[in-house]
Amino acid sequence: MNDVDIDGGRLTGRNADVGLHSGQSLRLPMSTESQLREKLRKIEALFAGAGTAGERLAAEAALERVRARLGELSRQDPSIEMQFSMPDQWSRHLFLALCRRYGLKPYRYYRQRRNTVMIRAPKRFLDQVLWPEFSELDQALQAYLHQVTMRVIREEVFADASEAQEISEALPPN
Repeated sequence: MNDVDIDGGRLTGRNADVGLHSGQSLRLPMSTESQLREKLRKIEALFAGAGTAGERLAAEAALERVRARLGELSRQDPSIEMQFSMPDQWSRHLFLALCRRYGLKPYRYYRQRRNTVMIRAPKRFLDQVLWPEFSELDQALQAYLHQVTMRVIREEVFADASEAQEISEALPPN
């Protein structure tokens, strides 16, 4: 079994829960959400090898090419079991959806933490397709979630959402 920990890479996002009361919803500007969707489509098209990202038929054909590549790699390379540890629920949801899109069946063993995801797939597929695509999509998603969180904090809680000041000495007790 192999382990992959996203925290060790460039993905260092933290959970940022925005409290909403029942009946409330968080409305996001359409331009920002549509920009994220377009960026995700472009990244997907890049990894799937599609010529044009905007065409539905091209996107479907690209997905079929990736699935065919997975099938080909399955015949050439034996599947291995890989363990992934996700730093937050958003990365986990994205990774699970990406795995399922390619026909993989993510799972976890009894008593494994919720942030652990197990996958059986050819190593080359994991290294050349799944992980690079996930990394790019997750980076875009984390940047978007950070931007939205900071905007909500600045607009609804307090305008100064900067980090805590670092001081050189401990303050004297009161």
